[in-house]
Amino acid sequence: MINKIRIFLRAVREEMKRVSWPSRPRIIRSTLVVLITIVIFAVLIGSIDFMFFQIIKFFLK
Repeated sequence: MINKIRIFLRAVREEMKRVSWPSRPRIIRSTLVVLITIVIFAVLIGSIDFMFFQIIKFFLK
């Protein structure tokens, strides 16, 4: 069991050496794109929810 764990960890270490890591500016740009997209969708979904709430409230009066 311990031998299998060692083999696995060795393989993981070797694979991590081959990974092509993005540069810091690219990570920052990607993060900003994700955050802006989340904000846009939150506003869009919140607006739709508010409109449906107002329509339902109007019909239930």
